[in-house]
Parts: sequence; C-alpha cells; structure tokens
Amino acid sequence: MRVEVAGWAHADRTAEDRGEPGTPGRRAAAEAPGCATGVGLPHSRPAVTAVAPPAAPGHLFAPALRAMTVGVVALVSLLAFEALAVGTAMPTVARSLDGLSLYGLAFGGAFASGVVGMVVSGVWCDARGPRAPVWHGAGWFVAGLLVAGSASTMGVLVAGRMVQGFGSGLLSVALYVVVGRAYPEALHRRIFAAFAAAWVIPSLVGPAIAGLVVEYLGWRWVFLAVPAVAVPALLLVQPGLRSLAPSAVVRPSTGAAARVGWAFGAGASAALLHYGGQQRGVLAVGLVGAALAGLFCCAPRLLPAGFLRAGRGLPTVVGLRGLASAAFAGAEVVIPLMLSRERGLTPTGAGLVLTVGALSWSAGSWLQGRLPAPGSAVPAPASAARRGLLAGLRDRLAPRSSATLVRAGLACITGGTATVALAVWPAVPLPVCVLGWAAAGLGMGLLYPSLSVLTLELSAPGEQGRNSSSLQLGDSLFAATVLALTGAVLAAGTTPGRSSYAVTLVLAAGLAGLGVLLAGRVIPAGPAPGSRQ
Repeated sequence: MRVEVAGWAHADRTAEDRGEPGTPGRRAAAEAPGCATGVGLPHSRPAVTAVAPPAAPGHLFAPALRAMTVGVVALVSLLAFEALAVGTAMPTVARSLDGLSLYGLAFGGAFASGVVGMVVSGVWCDARGPRAPVWHGAGWFVAGLLVAGSASTMGVLVAGRMVQGFGSGLLSVALYVVVGRAYPEALHRRIFAAFAAAWVIPSLVGPAIAGLVVEYLGWRWVFLAVPAVAVPALLLVQPGLRSLAPSAVVRPSTGAAARVGWAFGAGASAALLHYGGQQRGVLAVGLVGAALAGLFCCAPRLLPAGFLRAGRGLPTVVGLRGLASAAFAGAEVVIPLMLSRERGLTPTGAGLVLTVGALSWSAGSWLQGRLPAPGSAVPAPASAARRGLLAGLRDRLAPRSSATLVRAGLACITGGTATVALAVWPAVPLPVCVLGWAAAGLGMGLLYPSLSVLTLELSAPGEQGRNSSSLQLGDSLFAATVLALTGAVLAAGTTPGRSSYAVTLVLAAGLAGLGVLLAGRVIPAGPAPGSRQ
C-alpha cells in the first residue's frame, strides 16, 4: 500500500519484501544467483525487490529539514523584529531628519507596499514555485533596509520603507508556500507554532533592543544590522528551495494583472486609512470614510469568493483570521493607555501586562503544535496508561474536528478581551485584567497556527500562494480598519475616558464573538481541494 501525504511517500512492506534476517526474501536472495534481476535458477523463487522511498521526517530538526527550519524561522523572526523595532526608533528618526510631517507615511507607505507584495507573491508562487519569490522578497527587504539606514532625508527613508514593505509582503507569503511544499502535513502545526514563537520573542525583546541600539549606536543601525542576519538565514534555506519545483498543475495567470491592480488600490486605501486614523475632526472622518470605501471596493477582489457571506471552507478561514487579528490588535493598543490613565500604572507596568499576553500566545502555539491532528483516534484507556499519563492526556485532548481549536481560540479571545474591559472600573482588581489578557493571548496561540494549517489543507497545489496571500491580506486589512476606527473613537473627545476604552474593548470582544459563531464554517461542505482521498 502506498500513501501520498503532502508530497512524502510512505510504503508498507512485508518482512519478506524488506529482506530482514531469517525471512524468505533474504534466503532467496542468498540462494538464487541473479535473482536480484528477477532471473534465477529454474528452481529458484523470483525475488521481489521493493525500493523504500525516503520516510517523511518525523520532526522539524530532522537532518532533511534542519537547515530549512532554522532558516525560515530566522527569516520570520527578522520580519517580526523589524516591524516592531521601527516603532521604537521612528520618533528619533523623524527628529533627526526633520521629517515629522512624513512620520505617518513611513508606516502607511510600508503597509501599502506590503499589501501589493503579498498579492504579487501569491500569483508568482503558484505559477513558478516559491524559490524566486523568497529570493526576491529577501532582496527587496534588505535593499529597503539599506536605503532607509543610509537616508539623509525623510523622503528617502520613506522610499526605503516602501521597498522594505514590498519585500516583506513577498517573503511572508512565499514562506507559507515553502511550508506547504517542503514539510510533511504532519509537521505543519509545529512549524506554524515555530512561526508564532518567531513573532512572540521579538515582541518581548525587540523594542528594548531597538531602544538600546538607538541610544548607544544610533538609529541607523536598527536598519543596517538586520541584513547581516538575513543573508546567512537565506543561505540556510537555499538548498531546500532548489528541490521545490512549481506545482504539477500550474494555473494560468488569467486575471493576474487585474489582481495586482486591485492590490494597488487596496494598498493605497490602507495607507489613506492609516493616515486618516491619525487625524482629528471632519478631516479624519472624510479620510477614513474614503479609505473604507476604497477597501470595500478592492478587498473582495483579492479575497476568496464567498468571503463576504462567510462561505464554508477557505472564505471563513480568511474571515476568522481577520476578525481575530482585528480584535486582538484593537484591544492591544488600548490596554496600555487605559492602564496608565485609569489605573495609574507606569509604562513598564502596562508593558508587563502585554508581555503576559505574548507569553500565553507562545504557550498556546506550543500546545496546539503538540496535540494530535483533528479527528485522530483516541486510544483505549489501557493503551493510554501504558504510554504514560501525559501521552494519554494528550490523546484525550485531541481536537474532534478542524473547527475545535478554532472555536476554542476565538472563545478565549472573546472572554479575555471582555474581561479586560472590566478593568475600566477601579473596583475590579487589576489581576483580573492580567488574567483576561493571558486568556486572549492563549486564544491567539491556539487559533493562528490552526488557521494557517487549514489554509494549506484547503488549497490545491496550484493555489497555495493565492490562498496564503488572501489569509495574510485579511489579517492586515482587518487590523488596519479596526485600528483606524479605534483611533477615531479615542480622538472623539478632548481626552479618552472610561467610555472610550469600554467601547473599543467591547468592539474587540464582539468581533471575536462573531468569530465563535462562524467557527464551524471552516469545515468545507465537500472534500477540500487539497485533500488526498
């Protein structure tokens, strides 16, 4: 019996076929000259030769995957570090280059070009495989960092940031396709858990490291130091990339140019939304309204058909990723402000609360990566006892379906953000807020890798790039929209108050709660395009 799993072949052979000591196959090989070719003495038994295909690696650091794993996780870490570190360095950069008027564009421009990069990468990966997009993505990313780090004016720095953002978009989508092509299906949960950890760790130490670099070495090194790590990481990935040919079924590029055109429209709308969210009064309302209209026009052309009606399967997967991203990001930006103004915490104290959420996110990612695949058979109690208490518990916690972890993660985010909202009132003990945010982080850790795995499972070989692009586009565009609306709510009065914080946190909880109601729709009505019968 031969079974194909995510491009890895497994063969079940009898002991005779394997030619183990003492088996008839081994004796026949020894007694019958020429039987290796199937031609022996008249009385000899023709030998059956079976060439075992290479077994699928059983863990991320198996020899066949070790360099690839280190390289892709390092690249994700660099993308995360740069995204987080720039926020720490940018105030100093703007003062140094006398460019406060372009401060918002330094972020919005990179975000907009990243949207375009995601779409281009999806089309490119499906047509030619992920090798070229990985190299070009890393090249654009490094080039943008070098331009930004050597900029003499704020305009040049903004240009560098846009180049960097385009490279980040190319690379982030291409790395998802690398996972789909290079890793066996059984390891997808674990490698996506590693990707989540690659974001969590920079979120803990990235801003502090960036602050030290700015203070002691200068802001330019926040940009210039990253290429020194990116190049070795890319070289580690290169050997594995050579073996990743384009998918057997290469989809024609029908509509690819139009898709890229819609991406430019969505990127421009996202940049306008980012800028409008920083304004006040009538100007803010006008800019945000125009940006939302542009996104409503462009985004559906870039996301899966049926996205707006939460169609079963991939459309709901993409939508839930967007809802979760929007809920978590919307709460995350409010919590430090609320805790400092309403509860008197120092910036360090408020930051520690966010750190708890980052740590629980990492814990959730680790947990989902070690649970059995959804629907796995649960062993009998006696079998579980023989295998040990922890192994038995792990099997008992096996998700019943693909929707189980998704629903659990969204429920944690809903309950966690709603609990944080209670901290607006001084009578609620502060540890309640900490526990709530820990629950929200745990939910994100359970949810994000699960949705990434589902995206690949629901993608035919020639659609992994497009669908990975849609997943990350939904994430980015939903978060940008909610952050702009959150900024508008907080800026509505002269100073933010309890009602403002409560509204934004309840909005975040409501988005996640909507996701809980839709979670069951991640299961497609029929066989998944990427499934193997």
